[in-house]
Amino acid sequence: MAQNYDLIIRGGLVVDGTGSAPVQQDIAVRDGRIVAIGNITESGAEEIDATDRIVTPGFVDVHTHYDGQAVWSEEMAPSSSHGVTTAVMGNCGVGFAPCRQEDHDMLINVMEGVEDIPGVVMAEGLPWNWETFPEYLDVVDKGQRDIDVAVYLPHSPLRVYAMGERGANREPATAEDLERMRNLSREAIEAGAIGFATSRLSIHKTADGGSIPTFQTDVDELTAICGGMADAGAGTFQIVLDAFVGFDREYPVIEAVVSETGRPVTFTLASGNDAPPRWRKVLTMMEETNAANDGDARVTGQVMPRPIGIIEGLELSVHPFIMCPSWQKIADLPLDEKVAAMRDPELRQALITEEPDPGHPFNELGRNWRWLYPLDDPPDYAPPADQSLEALAAARGCTPQDIAYDRFLETEGKGLLLGALGNYENNSLDSVHEMLSHPHCIPALGDGGAHYGAICDASFSTFLLTHWVKGNQPKQFDLPGAIHMLTQKPARTVGLHDRGVLKVGAKADINVINLDALRLHLPEIVHDLPAGGRRLHQRATGYDATIVSGEIIRRFDDATGARPGKLVRGVQQAA
Repeated sequence: MAQNYDLIIRGGLVVDGTGSAPVQQDIAVRDGRIVAIGNITESGAEEIDATDRIVTPGFVDVHTHYDGQAVWSEEMAPSSSHGVTTAVMGNCGVGFAPCRQEDHDMLINVMEGVEDIPGVVMAEGLPWNWETFPEYLDVVDKGQRDIDVAVYLPHSPLRVYAMGERGANREPATAEDLERMRNLSREAIEAGAIGFATSRLSIHKTADGGSIPTFQTDVDELTAICGGMADAGAGTFQIVLDAFVGFDREYPVIEAVVSETGRPVTFTLASGNDAPPRWRKVLTMMEETNAANDGDARVTGQVMPRPIGIIEGLELSVHPFIMCPSWQKIADLPLDEKVAAMRDPELRQALITEEPDPGHPFNELGRNWRWLYPLDDPPDYAPPADQSLEALAAARGCTPQDIAYDRFLETEGKGLLLGALGNYENNSLDSVHEMLSHPHCIPALGDGGAHYGAICDASFSTFLLTHWVKGNQPKQFDLPGAIHMLTQKPARTVGLHDRGVLKVGAKADINVINLDALRLHLPEIVHDLPAGGRRLHQRATGYDATIVSGEIIRRFDDATGARPGKLVRGVQQAA
């Protein structure tokens, strides 16, 4: 008998992404689109039994840095391991185009410092066979990968391309510079950029410790570039405000861009652990901006669903002793030899008592003992206060350095630490719940494809379901609301209206999830980057199937080898 459909998913609890109540239904797919939903009696070339499973749209991750990985790799992991079917890259104003040949090293320096991607990985992993941003898009477009990617025009390379050394040195742009950047922005949007991205964050530094080209850029420059998006009639503005100045004090930058250009804006929002809760004021400011701007000119806050922080370990970019002078004696040894050397009492005494040298801000944050916790399997991203290294040291009558040192020795150097540097007021995720409950906020900030040796937050989608839906804490999200946060809501934020929902005509990006079995595993170190580079990866259990454009890319938590992922060129209209 002829098969009517390419794929049928049968008997699952369909959570359609809109926030509506789940319904047990079948879904049929043909030619990469959903063509029927309901009680389907016809047959499919391939069928999935989704009994006792939830069926959701593929997740949309709007804050990644796969700009390099999308060129040198076919798998956008960890994101695709956690139900993500569309990833937006080029965030924070860093990327690889536009770029003249003589500026390659400068962009590598920026990306290495801001996003913790080893320079050798980028130097050897990228072909650098582009100059303009449209040419870079063409290179991405030709590649094969598991999931779809969309790309922001990044500010740092744009500024250097338009201004040369003056741009790298953060000199003010002239009228001619602004006009050129506006034209390049329009060109990028017309070629398929999803928008324009920048950063004002003071701890975003180059690998040699300098400020990135976009730090403290004049608002006139941002409005000129976003004006190029307005000229093209499309594009979202993504910005990282300087949290150390204060989101509320920096927010007028967003208001100025919205008022001048009418383009939508999405930005990083978080709570400090100790600082006054300025984020509540920012929520009010967003409400006022959005109330005053009908149509597309919306402002959306991006919120990490768990503590913002870093993972520390002897094999990673950060650990409590990495900036101590005596560490340099063993820094280049293999791990087993490091651990053997650390068992020497004299070296232990030196490392525990030495003050670290000034270095990258992450290294300084890596000794914030009150917010540093052991990270084990299963990983606890909401640890109690009495498990901090500071509290453990007080209970044992020793120093936090002793606790960290002993953990590394007891685990043969494999032990990990979680630095919860934000979103953890009063050792609680209540502020996160309040922000994510706001109509103008979405879950994001996973940074997949970056911070290879310090952050592994691309698993936030799985965490949102396991902690905020399945967890036993007093504050939770219902399942339809959580899926809406991961699908339709972020898709709409960046203008991707063809996905993020399960309806007839929509793109067939779908997850089949065993919610009862869904769990996160401890981050692990893998060596699969160009030049043998290492990165943190985190796996999940419970994804029965992840489907992109009707093709199954993952089955029972393993990759199938299918490569249906495409470059998404700009805004996509709903079916």
